[in-house]
Amino acid sequence: MGSRVAMLVQEFRTEVVPPAERWDLWQDVATRTHVPNLLRSERSDDFRATMRVLPLGELQIAELDLPQLDTVRTPRTIRRFDPEVYQVNCQLAGDGGMAQDGNESVFGAGHLVVADSSLPYDVRINRTSERTTTVVVSVPRARLPLPPRAVRRLLAVPVPVDRGMGGTLYRWLADVARRAEEFTEADAPTLASVTTDLLACVLGGCLDSEDALPPESRRRALHTRIRDFIDQNLGDPSLSPATVAAAHGISVRHLHQLFAAEGEAPAAWVRHRRLERCRRDLADPRLRGHSVRSIAARWGFTDPATFSRVFRRAYGMTPTDHRHHHTGRSA
Repeated sequence: MGSRVAMLVQEFRTEVVPPAERWDLWQDVATRTHVPNLLRSERSDDFRATMRVLPLGELQIAELDLPQLDTVRTPRTIRRFDPEVYQVNCQLAGDGGMAQDGNESVFGAGHLVVADSSLPYDVRINRTSERTTTVVVSVPRARLPLPPRAVRRLLAVPVPVDRGMGGTLYRWLADVARRAEEFTEADAPTLASVTTDLLACVLGGCLDSEDALPPESRRRALHTRIRDFIDQNLGDPSLSPATVAAAHGISVRHLHQLFAAEGEAPAAWVRHRRLERCRRDLADPRLRGHSVRSIAARWGFTDPATFSRVFRRAYGMTPTDHRHHHTGRSA
């Protein structure tokens, strides 16, 4: 109950009002949660949209699901209010176009696009698609540890986020948006810090400015990337500190130092993540037809006896007992 009261996410849906009032509601919500802009839409007669906002101190993450929408920021709207932020759009679905500071481009799912609230821009959502889902990160320019002149070169330039650090950032933002209701005020500083570090790393990589990042930002971003790599490769039985270190071009000693700074050990973290996946699958009624052994093997445990022992040590019951506890009644 307490966590529900303290949760951060705020959700807005235009469908809570009649169709004729939805466009006005959206304009009001968009102005209050972001910055004042001129908005136009071919769907203004029945504007069906949702927004989930996660305020994290100075930084904000918002997930938007939209029909066709044009957003124009003019010198006049900038004079009305300018929080001096970068607005980073991570496109999950749909397409669009943006023009700012002499750059003009189109973007689609799997692209990141940066806008500066202090300069005029023109954004067109759903140039050819029916609906768009995007995650917008608003971060103060002063907080992003990159030279403003360098970032300016990236304004309205689509950045692919389908691999490497870009892929890590994409999955991080999509996951944070999807699970926004799980977070409380206590999580805000960590969420803001990791998001800023990942953004700086991805944009810095585009600018060849990674060396300009503070060492602590580079360390946290690398640690997040490695944990993401581990999650993507849990089913590989050969996954180990040595293979993880080699995949990231660092020594095993450096890997241990990265994890020690977070109070963890690489091998223990791999085992913990594998056990969590096994526990989830064993409790899933849809997987009753899969044996305990096959589920363990799916997540990298090749020796059933070892798996049973570490599972019992972690959760206080055998894998079979855990499965019966969660699926026995429905079975």
